[in-house]
Order: sequence, then structure tokens, then C-alpha cells
Amino acid sequence: MINETALLESKTLRDSVLERTDVLDKVKALSLLPDGMHVTTAMVAAYFEVAERAVNRMAQRHRDELTVNGLRILRGEELARFKGDTLSLYPESYPQPRSSLALWSRRAVLNAAMLLRDSEVARQVRAYLLDMEYLARTTHSVDNPAEAATQSLDDRIDQRITHILGKTVVPMFNALIETSGEHRKELIALRAGVQRVEQRLRQHHARLQRLESPHEGRPLPGVMASMDAMNGRTFEHHIAKLLRRDGCTNVVVQGGHGDRGVDIIALTADGRRLVVQCKRFAPYLNITSPDVQKFVGSAKVLHSADVALYVATCPFTPEALSIAAEAGITVVHRGLLEEWSAGEPLKVLE
Repeated sequence: MINETALLESKTLRDSVLERTDVLDKVKALSLLPDGMHVTTAMVAAYFEVAERAVNRMAQRHRDELTVNGLRILRGEELARFKGDTLSLYPESYPQPRSSLALWSRRAVLNAAMLLRDSEVARQVRAYLLDMEYLARTTHSVDNPAEAATQSLDDRIDQRITHILGKTVVPMFNALIETSGEHRKELIALRAGVQRVEQRLRQHHARLQRLESPHEGRPLPGVMASMDAMNGRTFEHHIAKLLRRDGCTNVVVQGGHGDRGVDIIALTADGRRLVVQCKRFAPYLNITSPDVQKFVGSAKVLHSADVALYVATCPFTPEALSIAAEAGITVVHRGLLEEWSAGEPLKVLE
């Protein structure tokens, strides 16, 4: 079986699995630019939950390999055409590049997953690829190959466990143990070993089910990728739209110089005074306790807010969450923001 180190080090092995780009969406949803084929470097970094500079360094080291697999750098007239034909379709959702733009195909993103050593998401992609390779080898001898090709991964594992272990090996050991006297103890030990293998295969099966689950612990397609690609001002207007959607009135985006520590002010549907702080940070960063403490003063003292929201595209530290809870600040972290943007209303606004 291919191990992860070999996959990281061997271009030949990487090339052998590059057709399996569907693995990307099985581990974590990958949203594309409006052309439906590419992502930017910032979106690649957001997908793998690493700094953009880490992706750039990796791309510089492996530029030839990535270029073969779909990485393109647009400049000049080609960039202008792409901006006019594609990025201009969603001017509020995607940043407009100045002199160049790196476009990554899905194949290039999968290639990146096999080159980024320090990304947990990339590790999950590699683990899934290794699982696929293992299953392809262990199910190769199924009696009806055409039927096996149409089966799900779960069905293949169940078939192997039930047929080989449950119906053949273990019953054989049971029969031998019943009739053997001299080697009974050794046979019992061997049967226990086979049963441990069966247990490991069942654990492997459960792991694949988690990996293939379309919802559990994974972002909804397009929701967070779009916000990760926004600049700060666009993100503030996005939050303002969500507030209006949920019945808020008098919504004013005032982020910038002289905002007195809040980015949005509004009234809830039932007339309570609402203030919002918006932070569009990379998903690998954190909102810290000083950040929340500063907002507490602005929201409660300067604005006398009834409802105060701290909305961020990244997690909050435990200390920040504790301070927010004590001060009556509603924290809208990355996970909750994803649900809110996808249509789930915030309870504090109801």
C-alpha cells in the first residue's frame, strides 16, 4: 500500500491519482470562481486552511508540475478578458487583481494537496486517496468486476468483510477448534487474530463513511469560499444584507475611520438597538480576548447597544469566548456564520 511519505515525495505516485479530483469535495467542499473551473490562490489557501504565502512558496517550488496540471498565471490582455468575462459577473464577491492572477484548476488543487505538508485538510485528502488506492487493490479479485465497479465503497468493504471473514475464515477456525485437541490453543489464538483484523476493517469502513458524508463537519458549498475571497468592505455589506434578510431595519454600514469601534448599526425587527463588528480574517487566525474587550467598550459604552454581534470568518480563542459571554456579546464564529449565510436565522435577532 502507498504510504503518505511516498505520496509526498514521488511525482510518479502523485500523477497516478490525479484523476480523482472528486476526493476534494468528499473531504471539504471546494467552491469555484464564476467560470466553474478555477479557483484563486486565496481560495486554495482558504480550502487548505493555511496562509496564502504557504501556497505561494509551495507553488514556486513545484511550478512546472503544477503548471502541467492546470495552474495558470494570467497577465495583460488575457487577464483583462478574464476579469471582463468572469470576475465582473460577481463584482461584490471576488477581489479584482491588479497585474496578474493565478488560476488553479481542480487537478492543480488536488496536486497541491499532495505537496502541502502542514495542512490538516491536505492530510485528509491524502488519507482519502490512500484509502481509495487500498480499496482498489483489495477488491480487484471480486468475482464480478463490472458489478464491483458500480458498487459504493461502503458496499465493497461490507462484501469483503462478510464474505471472506464472516463466511469463510472464522467458520473454518470454529470447525477446526471443535475437532482439534493438540492444537486447540493455537487455533483459538489465530481466530482471535482474524477477528481483530475484521474489527480493524470495520473501523476502516466507519472512517470512510465519515469521509464521504456530505454534511457532517464540512462547509456548505460556496458559502465560506465566497466570503474568504471578499475584502473587508465587501464582507461588511454582506453582513448588512443578512441583517436585512432577517428583518433588521435602519441598517447602516459605517466601518472605517470614525466608526467608534463598530462596523454596522441597525435596529432589530422588534426595535432593539444593534451594533456589529465584522472581521474578515483568514480561517487559520483567531479572534483574541483583547479584540473582544475593545468591542465590549464600543458596543456597551459608546453605543448603548441592546444587541451586539461580533462576526468573524475565523474561530475565537476560549478566553475571547468567555469574555464575550460575560459581557453579553453574541459571537458569530466561522461555523455559525456559515449557517447564517446559508439561510439559518440568528436566534438573537428573532
